[in-house]
Amino acid sequence: MQIFDQAQTAHALPYSKLVTAVARAAQELATGTITAPERQVVTIDPASVLLSMPAIGGDISVTKLITVHANNARHSLPAIQGEVVAFDTATGRRLALLDGPTVTARRTAAMTLLGIDTLAPKKPSSVLIIGTGTQAAAHADALVEYFGISQFWIAGLTQADAEAFACGLTQRHGNVQVQGLAAESLQHEVPAADVIVSLTTSTVPVIPSKIDPQTLAVGVGAFKPNMAEFPSELLHARQIIVDDLAGAKHEAGDLIQAKVNWESVVELADILSGKKSLASAIPVFKTVGQAAWDLAAARVAIGA
Repeated sequence: MQIFDQAQTAHALPYSKLVTAVARAAQELATGTITAPERQVVTIDPASVLLSMPAIGGDISVTKLITVHANNARHSLPAIQGEVVAFDTATGRRLALLDGPTVTARRTAAMTLLGIDTLAPKKPSSVLIIGTGTQAAAHADALVEYFGISQFWIAGLTQADAEAFACGLTQRHGNVQVQGLAAESLQHEVPAADVIVSLTTSTVPVIPSKIDPQTLAVGVGAFKPNMAEFPSELLHARQIIVDDLAGAKHEAGDLIQAKVNWESVVELADILSGKKSLASAIPVFKTVGQAAWDLAAARVAIGA
């Protein structure tokens, strides 16, 4: 069995291969070739949970085990820890152990890249990122690596948060232009970005309700029914595409609170396969994550 630490896991998952693998997994999930039940959540204590996310494919399968301990800062430990175990479906032979948080960050960013590739009217050159956490950093790096994004606006809870994030981004990618903003400023003026990507755990919408008709908005961070990044007005004005329809119905707080018509919500896999078509206007894209995307990552890591 191959064992990958954090750095090795990241190195084994280049976005050039991961985006293609996620697209394949999305279509296999839609056709039932991959089986992935809803994640199991087990309470450890009031501030901690254990998450179990299995996915069974015809070639390989995975189980991701993640612990979330919200109070771990007091122990100088990360809140999220875990691993992805990959095994041969036919025999159960263990194939690889991957760093769980790294897999999650990179496969989530890969799904966003796939959505942009599929839904945006043109290859983007500028992006507004709302959020300054781990997923925001992973997405910024992915956008530079995959699309060569040269212009970023970063909206943080405070101006200082945004500028600190922007500084880190320019240190990692010296050829990009980055401007930090306080998120509240988006209520008055929205940068003219090709794509908006929101990566927060906000319980109130943070994506502006009025954005340019040619701007694709992607909501990634809200993954519980009480969370919302998309405003209801924008959701009702545009076609809604999701990464996983079953998961969205349970976890996409934006869509649940907006009381969207689920019969009109389309899975990205149906767009990829040609089963359904896009509306003439630019849609919005909502992701909630899926164990099948972890399986896709495992395939890339082990060369399956």
